[in-house]
Formats: sequence, structure tokens, C-alpha cells
Amino acid sequence: MRQRRLRPPRNGTSLDARPFVLGEDTCDLDAFIAVSRGNRTVRLGETGRARVEASLKLRRRLEDGERRVYGINTGFGRLADTLIPAAQRAQLQTNLVRSHAVGWGEPLPRDAVRGMIFLRAASLAHGCSGVRPEVIEQLLWLLASDLHPFVPSRGSVGASGDLAPLAHLALVLLGEGQVLEPDGRRITGAAALAARRRAPLRLEAKEGLALINGTQFMNALGLLAVDRAERLLRWAALAAALSYEGLEASVAPLGARYHALRPHPEIAAFAAALDALLAGSPIVQAHGNCPRVQDPYSVRCAPQVLGASLGSLRRARAVLLCEAASVTDNPLLLPESGEAISGGHFHGQPLALALDGLALAACEIGSVAERRIALFMNGNGGRLPRFLAARPGFESGLMIAQYLAAALVSESKTSVFPASADSIPTSDGQEDHVSMGSVAALRLGPLLDRVEAVVALELLAAGRALQFLIDPGLWSERAQPPLRPAVWTGRLLAALAGAIDLAPGDRTLTEDLERIIALVRDETTLADFAAPLRALDPPGAATEGAV
Repeated sequence: MRQRRLRPPRNGTSLDARPFVLGEDTCDLDAFIAVSRGNRTVRLGETGRARVEASLKLRRRLEDGERRVYGINTGFGRLADTLIPAAQRAQLQTNLVRSHAVGWGEPLPRDAVRGMIFLRAASLAHGCSGVRPEVIEQLLWLLASDLHPFVPSRGSVGASGDLAPLAHLALVLLGEGQVLEPDGRRITGAAALAARRRAPLRLEAKEGLALINGTQFMNALGLLAVDRAERLLRWAALAAALSYEGLEASVAPLGARYHALRPHPEIAAFAAALDALLAGSPIVQAHGNCPRVQDPYSVRCAPQVLGASLGSLRRARAVLLCEAASVTDNPLLLPESGEAISGGHFHGQPLALALDGLALAACEIGSVAERRIALFMNGNGGRLPRFLAARPGFESGLMIAQYLAAALVSESKTSVFPASADSIPTSDGQEDHVSMGSVAALRLGPLLDRVEAVVALELLAAGRALQFLIDPGLWSERAQPPLRPAVWTGRLLAALAGAIDLAPGDRTLTEDLERIIALVRDETTLADFAAPLRALDPPGAATEGAV
């Protein structure tokens, strides 16, 4: 297997490279990301295997009985009242997987597909699905072999599980479907298995249904988005702190005593992070007697706006990790009582609402960042040159950078209408309310791309503004002594200066923007600011869920 760089840990400790043991280990966000990136292997533990064997025995008893049990000896959906003869039940499961593999659109990336495989195996390992251990082992073999099944991104309505995406995934287990090569070419699942001398899986009763009836598509995409959003929010804090100095804003509204009067924990946490980043700032100290009474909302209310986004992000994390530790197919078999319960754990509504909230939270990160960029364009009340141009009029400065930010924010706003507000009945009305959580999940990647770009533009604007405070000679009307940034914002300026030229002067900025976005996506750089951003760490991350 190709060697990959391990994901830098959040807490400064070395990444646990032990195999993740299904049925025994805790599935926190770091574990999920490590498996999704191919940095951690997975195996089925003895505890999980025992549970699976117990549910298998119950499934076989139910299969041999006279009672109709959905998905074991009946048809599916509106056809659930059709009894299937014993000799046809294995073929029924294969037919199910084939018929439900009706997806369309660009294929899911490797990390999303690996996340789906991991979460599907974890759900089955609870021992409530009636599958053989061989089904789980075939899923884990896909991970170990680093195969990338071709999974079209559209097709799920987020209700009776993510049927179409999971069916495309399951086809490869059967030696059917398609696999994506690293160069983007598609080969058949049969060829991929044959090249590795792996026998196709032959399904038994219930097993096809157990493979495709679940929320792992939207769950995997959601967890990947949470991971990105957590990093992005930290960069939003860094950019806001840089803007506080560039705009010579007051830090009085960041104090702990002030925030104790409105004790929303995430708002207080964001204020604490900004306060830590700006601690001891000579720029802040230099305008302690500033005549300006109040800063604009995008500055003064940054903790309230971005803290609210942090709260939504934490709630989404909790919901998605709870789902990762859940059983989501149907029916569920309870070996202790001998019951087979046909219910609705596959319904994606909890995820859909959380993912919609995450989208709104991300959109607001970009929206408030654009407003601070705009403050720089008007020269901050005469304290800076307009548009951050050394010679306004002769130079346009960052005028069009703010245009780009406005365009990106507008596009983001149009994309965050709640997907969960919609429902289109399916399966001849049997599935008469669906979550559309898949739609909510799919928009998160492009949305986060745009917000990353807006935060990068704020970093560019604030970094440029600070050049005029650090070196007043760059702008002849700045008749004040040079100022220095805080320790942490100074380090951030150094990181920016290592990526782009922060000096004023008209030039093409697209490449500069691309370099800053690369910096924002570089986890190593962000790790250098772990200390002042510690208040943004998720509480209780070590006990988030077990599979």
C-alpha cells in the first residue's frame, strides 16, 4: 500500500496507528478521519464477531419460520407483502443491490467512500443486522486493499437509507459495479477482485438489504465536512484577530467578565480565543484612548456571530458521531429477545437538520468575514488608505478582492436553503416523508470551498492593512509612529509573508489567493496556533461514541 503522511493530531500527541477494532474502540472524529484517509486499518474484534454470530443465528431461525419478516422472506418497500420462496431469497438480495444502484453525477472522492465503508461495517458489527461475519470482512478487505468503488454522488433522498450510493458500493463486494483507478479510469469490480485474487461475496437472506439500508453516505460526508469546518473556524478566528489589529478595534468586548453576563459557552470560547491571539498587542495598546465609541458589528460582534457558528458546528459533530455509533438498517434483529423489529432507524432526519445547521453556520463565517473586508476598503475612517492602495486612485488596491468575496458570499447564501424542509414521497407512497439529508450533505463541500476563499481574502486584506501600521512610510498620510502586532498575530503575518508578498502595489492576486487557501488547508500551519485557539477545542472529544 502507498505510504501517506499521517494526519497531525489535534492534541499534540502521536497518532494511534493501531488497527481500529470494531465492537471495542471508540469512533471519535480523529479515528474516522484517519480511516477515511487510509492512515489507519480496521478489523472486526472478537466482541463484535460474537454479536454478529448471535444475530446471524436469529436471522436463520426467522428465515426458516412461517412468519413473514420484512427483507428476510418478503419483498421490499411497497412489495413487502410479497412472500419470497426459500430457493429465491439469496437471488432476491442480489437483485435488490443491482436494482437500487441507480446513481448519477460525479463520483464521490476516495475519503468519502472509505468513510462510507467504515461506517457501514461499524453498523453491521453491532450484531443487529443478521449478516454473516464474511460480509463485514469483505467490507474491511475493500479498505485494506485501498480500492475506491465508483459511487455516483446523486440518488439518495436520505430516508430509507442512502440506498443508491450504498448499492453502488455493495456491487463491488459482489464482483460487480466499477472501481476507480488513481488516474480516474474505471475498471469493473470483477476485474479488481480478480487482480487481487479475492472471491466475490455471495449474499444470503437479509444481507443485501443490510448493506444498502443505512445513512452512511450522508454521515460520512457530514463528518468530513465537520472536520474541515473545525479547521476553517480556527482560521476564521486567526483572520478576525488580524482584522482587529488592522482595524485598530477595541478588545474590551472580549473579556471573560463581560461574556459571563451572557453565558453561551461557544460565544465565550470564541471571545477567549480572540483575546488570547491579541494578548499584549502594541497596536491595541496604542489606541486605548481612541475617540471611536463603538466598532461596527462585524468586529464588535465577531464572538457572538462566530461563536454561534461554533455552537452549530459542535451540535452537528455530536449528532454525526452519535450516528456513527448507531445501527441504521431495517429490520433490526434483537438476539436477546428474539425480536425482529421493522422500524425507521434508517431515516436521515436527525442528520439532515444537523447538516442544514452546519451549512448555515459555515455560510455565516464567510458572510461576516466579507463585512470586515469591506471595512478595509473604505480606509477604516481615514486611518488607512482607501482600498488598501498605497496611492489610491492611481492604484485600485484590493477593490476587486472585495468584489470576489461578495460574489462568493452571495453564492453561498443561495445554496443554504434548508434541504430538510423538502420531502418528495417515494416507493409508491410507502416512503411518504423523506429527509433529503443527502442533498444537505452534498452541498457542504462546495460551500466550504467558497468560505475558505473568503477567509483567505480576509487574511490578505488584514495582512495588507497591517503593513501600513507597521511601516507608516508606505502611505504618506499616516503620521503616526510604527506599531507592532501581538506575538501570535505577528507569527500569522510571518506565515502569510512566507506564502505571498504582502507589500502594497497593484498586481494579479489570483495566485496569492490560491497560496493563502493552500495555507488554510495545511494542518501543520494551524497546529502552530494550537495554544491560543485551545478554547475552540470540542469538549469531551475523547468520549464521543463507540462502535
